[in-house]
Amino acid sequence: MQPRRVRIGVDTGGTFTDVVAVDEETGATTTTKTPSTPADPAAGFLTGVRKVLDLLGLDGSAVTAVSHGTTVATNQLLEGRLDRIGFLTTEGYESVLEIARQSVPDGYGNSWFWVKPPRIVPADLVHTVRGRLDPRGREVRPLEEDDVRAAARSLRAAGVTTVGVCLLHSYADDAHERRVLELLREEHPDAVVSISSQVLREYREYERSVTTLVDAAVKPRVAAYVTAIRERLDGLAPGVPFHVMKSNGGVLSAEEVVHQPITTVLSGPAAGALGAALVAGAAGFDRVLTCDGGGTSTDVTVVVDGEPALTTEGQVGAYPSKIPMIDVVTVGAGGGSVAWLSPEGTLKVGPRSAGADPGPLCYPSGGEEPTVTDAHLVLGRIPPHLLGGEIPLSVDAARAGLAALGQRLGLSLERTALGVLEVSAWNQANALRQVTVARGLDVRDFTLTTFGGSGSLLACRLMDVLGLPRTLVPPDPGNLSAFGLLTVDVRNDSVQTAISRHDGLDLDRVRAVYADLEADARRALDGEGFGRAEQRVQRSADLRYAGQAFEVRVPVTDGELTAAAADDVAAAFHAAHRQLYGYDLDGDRRQAVEWVNLRVTGIGPIRRPALVELPPADGPVTDRAVTGTRPVCFDDGWVDTPTHDRARLASGDVVAGPAVVEEFGSTVPVHPGFRATVDRRGNLLLERA
Repeated sequence: MQPRRVRIGVDTGGTFTDVVAVDEETGATTTTKTPSTPADPAAGFLTGVRKVLDLLGLDGSAVTAVSHGTTVATNQLLEGRLDRIGFLTTEGYESVLEIARQSVPDGYGNSWFWVKPPRIVPADLVHTVRGRLDPRGREVRPLEEDDVRAAARSLRAAGVTTVGVCLLHSYADDAHERRVLELLREEHPDAVVSISSQVLREYREYERSVTTLVDAAVKPRVAAYVTAIRERLDGLAPGVPFHVMKSNGGVLSAEEVVHQPITTVLSGPAAGALGAALVAGAAGFDRVLTCDGGGTSTDVTVVVDGEPALTTEGQVGAYPSKIPMIDVVTVGAGGGSVAWLSPEGTLKVGPRSAGADPGPLCYPSGGEEPTVTDAHLVLGRIPPHLLGGEIPLSVDAARAGLAALGQRLGLSLERTALGVLEVSAWNQANALRQVTVARGLDVRDFTLTTFGGSGSLLACRLMDVLGLPRTLVPPDPGNLSAFGLLTVDVRNDSVQTAISRHDGLDLDRVRAVYADLEADARRALDGEGFGRAEQRVQRSADLRYAGQAFEVRVPVTDGELTAAAADDVAAAFHAAHRQLYGYDLDGDRRQAVEWVNLRVTGIGPIRRPALVELPPADGPVTDRAVTGTRPVCFDDGWVDTPTHDRARLASGDVVAGPAVVEEFGSTVPVHPGFRATVDRRGNLLLERA
């Protein structure tokens, strides 16, 4: 039997499943892609694993671990495909979902047009139970168990098998919720139940309620999906460790993910952001915008000092999810995004996508509407095939579809295709502005890093629109998210609300809460197979000025939390508040500082794959890498353009636009007036000539 030595990362997207295998002995990386299988995503997953092993000439016995980024939970929430859910809450709080935050998205100027979305739980499936805790977790009124039993029987009779439980102040003490869980299991053993004290031990009842209900809603589908992969993987590589990417930038064993599925809602985009941060950091850039363009959508985030921005104020579809997640903005601007006309006759692109099935018009079994990919093909910016020839593309079908759209717009074929790409580029540019300009950052200070199958196709246009100084395109950008899965540590996040004013901070209480959270984190890492010497824990806290509605997270140093260390945390809060909002109230004796949430992240470090270096160029680039020419339409019309094989480029090569650089999983059009320089790690650096 061959020794185990290969780690595999699999990122399942809406159109393609990307696979990367790293040989831990040699550091060599092997990549491939295969079409996704939306009807049965596990089938595409296993196909990809087998495909990369065949390329290596190995079988499943060589695999040491498999890491996976999935969109199962994300897609379920975006599409609103939720089963009927029951909700148990404290008496008097039955309208918490209806009242929500009493705010209208995009401000009150939108109140004339905004339609309130359907409740995640209809009113007739909300049940209240008597019993009450105060904010410190002290029992004010005992739990009425008969109320719980009656609610469980009612939900069972209604055929509701998914239940969320959120009792008032259960973040402070979970005894009532744990008893509710026991009673539900007695009265309704077939129900899938999530309780808020296990999902989000943090105050704010509305967000905690919705987050718990979302966790319950996605639990059956995520569990079935992960279990199906686990069973099929055992048929290929029995007992191999299987990890799933979490939204917080870490991975977790599949067995644990089944119990906390909401942590996977931004699984795929998180892996891409981390992979891009690693590659860009190695290239010398610490302020980076990541742009992950797939077949269905484009995901963007900001990286500062090598770390992607984190948030606990995320939202997936119509549902706020108050869990730690990499701060990603997603727009429906992928290669499969459909071009269509609004009722007013204006051109729109996305968010609807042709996906993998039926796919763009040019696909062998393509759909009936033109897409972004069709526009790129008609303009000659991509070759008439994908994946090195595995998927042939029909230029005639794409031309026919775009010509019909152009006829309705009164535009030529070329102007129609250019218009589709221009709208898509502005959609992506607006998303990049959301993570920079809208948050007080100057977009011109950042290096754009593009990846994904379609991420680099509009890079030159994005540089013009946003005034960006350069774009970095990593080697094999179509598989960077799958590569990112192999670079991340195991991470567990724990939180406990413990509100207290800084000037009266009970240090013994804070130390006790941190000790409990750290013990939980270490127990979870024990279960993941990490020895205590390997484990790392990071502490942080959410602070605010008294009277504010939202907090700022700052780090808390290791070791004993003394009064001086607590003062350092408060000082860090003032500085962070000033950086975020342009002012602070440090020194104002009338303004108190409050500690709100205490957080601990447990980290189990993994070995990262090495980034290879290319040998220096040997001879002119045209002799080695140019594979031919074809007509390509840029903004100023058609021009005969040389095509380059990226695999033949070497460190120091410069490709002057107009040019097209092609590789197995993606294409980089270099517009006139731009140049692409190959650095020592094989990255393409796009800059204005």
